[in-house]
Amino acid sequence: MDKLSENNATVVNSSLDKWRFNERGSYQHLDPGELRVLVPAILGVICVLGVVCNLTAMVILFSNAHKGKLSLINSLIFNLMFADGLVLAFTVPFRAASYSKASWSLGWVVCKTADWFFQSCMAAKSFTVAVMAKSCYRYVSNPSKQVSIHLGSILVVPFFIWLCACSVTVPHWLFAKLQRGIRGLVCVLAVPPEARDFMTVYVKAYPLGVYCAPLSFALIYFWRAYGQCQRRSSKTQNLRTQIRSRKLTLMLFSLTVAMAILWLPQWVVWVWERHLAEKDIGGARPIMSPPPLLLILSAQLLTFSLSLVNPLIVLSLSEEFREGYRGLWRRLTLRKQPPPKPKPGPHNPTTLKSPCPRPETSGQHREERSLQEVDKASLKDGIVLPDVEQFWNERETGSHADENDPVPWEHQNKEENK
Repeated sequence: MDKLSENNATVVNSSLDKWRFNERGSYQHLDPGELRVLVPAILGVICVLGVVCNLTAMVILFSNAHKGKLSLINSLIFNLMFADGLVLAFTVPFRAASYSKASWSLGWVVCKTADWFFQSCMAAKSFTVAVMAKSCYRYVSNPSKQVSIHLGSILVVPFFIWLCACSVTVPHWLFAKLQRGIRGLVCVLAVPPEARDFMTVYVKAYPLGVYCAPLSFALIYFWRAYGQCQRRSSKTQNLRTQIRSRKLTLMLFSLTVAMAILWLPQWVVWVWERHLAEKDIGGARPIMSPPPLLLILSAQLLTFSLSLVNPLIVLSLSEEFREGYRGLWRRLTLRKQPPPKPKPGPHNPTTLKSPCPRPETSGQHREERSLQEVDKASLKDGIVLPDVEQFWNERETGSHADENDPVPWEHQNKEENK
């Protein structure tokens, strides 16, 4: 919640989310004039770059969905980019404006909804990552069951995610209010006496339900999904699907780790300030001093930078997104797309045949062992050799043995005698 600390003239609007906790702390070693210029400038850079990256990622996802590549995981990635875009478009500009002034000048409506909106977007991102981890694990466990589903079924999941996110953050909207301070209006989180018992429980359950539980759930399932990819490193029917599953798991796991690291300082400040506020309301003298202003500003900058880091991770680690970005760049620059190159595969097979007749059993075992070694090497390099893929497909269908039979006439004579 953006509000002013009323201790002295050297304190900028540092977004201290406290219950009437505005008269403690001294930051005389910081120059407010420099901070009121530097912090909004940094937020402006994050906002511009983040909006461009998130819009690019959303356009690519929308284009893929239009082409028929509609899946639950893609819709969850779109929901994550959408939440990041909302934070950058509607939260960062107001936060930068509040930092640049010595008192609250954005009005009652913004004071009432600003922090609630920001907390709702962050909670939606956390819940989205948790659901994404479960979907990724199910996809890696059995990629053949991953099929395109209807748009209506996909929209249900983001709807419930946003409904839960907006519900758990209601106290940030309910108790926000404007107050007259020494230097003008301040926006504070003022808890009435009858709601203090509720807020005592809420400030302990809220970090657990929004940060600890969803991200721990996501990390566990991503770790299990990555282990599933490692166990399926040989004799797979579709090597391309396995490599794609591993890359998808690494990308989504990177999103989870980035959120856990960049969001953690903000939660440290949040819990620190609430603990001091509880001691102040209870009349006890707090043992700890207020969090330093530099820590508060750094925590919020890291939290906002997460909305810039997420699309960069997706655009850099996903081959599908990189191809979509190149196609989008060609359309924007009005360049003709090159004709697709023919890719070797089942439509253009290269049959593995023995150079000389040999017994079926021993030759086939030697060929299988050699192809297993090539299979493992191709998985490490992220490249699928067409001969390897064709071999495993023929092993599944049984056609490979018929083509490499050294004495087919003997089998034909046996069938005729039968």
